[in-house]
Amino acid sequence: MRDSRETCLTKAFVAGFPIKHSRSPLIHNYWLSRFGMEGTYITREVSPDALPDFIAKIRSGEEPFAGGNFTIPHKEAICRLADVLDPLAEEIGAANTLWMEDGRLHVTNTDSYGFSANLDANYPGWADQKTAIIYGAGGASRAVVQAIRNRGFSEIHVLNRTVERARELSDHFGQSVFAHPLDALDELMKEAGLFVNTTSLSMNDQDVPKIDFTSMAAGALVTDIVYVPLKTSFLKQAEEQGLATVDGLGMLLHQAVPGFEKWFGKRPSVDAELRNIVIADMEKHA
Repeated sequence: MRDSRETCLTKAFVAGFPIKHSRSPLIHNYWLSRFGMEGTYITREVSPDALPDFIAKIRSGEEPFAGGNFTIPHKEAICRLADVLDPLAEEIGAANTLWMEDGRLHVTNTDSYGFSANLDANYPGWADQKTAIIYGAGGASRAVVQAIRNRGFSEIHVLNRTVERARELSDHFGQSVFAHPLDALDELMKEAGLFVNTTSLSMNDQDVPKIDFTSMAAGALVTDIVYVPLKTSFLKQAEEQGLATVDGLGMLLHQAVPGFEKWFGKRPSVDAELRNIVIADMEKHA
């Protein structure tokens, strides 16, 4: 017997401003097709001013969505508008996934899960290391710091141009997280087991600093949450110096899994075919 959620058209969305080039519909509609389900996943461009009204319409049923995703610039605002924040969203202070449950709007943050799942799939054993370097202290870094801390790293060093931003993360996430200026990078890299770029610098090669990765620990990993370009300047430098790397596309793919399961009732998997579909779309719009 088919799941009752498959007998009607379940709708989900991704909302942002702008939203035109989101790859989320590719991901979720691929899974719907694979499961033979009659659901749909669409984009909705929602400005910050229009967000409260959009949420009110979902809550009332005027917008008949089972749930959806939120991207820039709504991840913090949605926490203030939802009825229930799960522990992940509460700690990170941002959410990207919403669903209806018993007439109430629940939110969570799946970026932390997506980050860890990407590394688990592509570099098993990454969490055996103990010291991590987080380059950047913007909004995206919060989920990354949480993921790394929750996997048992004893030292997480956050470097940022404005040290106060890094210090906010240190204060928020506790005694294993330390704040530093960017010029402390060379010293901190010695014997570090994980380097993560969370800034947007790698979208523009000319802005990326030259980094010596060779002093990192044996088996160290370099990763970047940016996935356009797929091989960023940080990753190129690390590969040229003999370090293992993992690109950021897997984080996008894996963070989508929990939401799909919430809305459509089946847990999908990330496979090579899906990855290739997204890469082809990225190349098409390059």
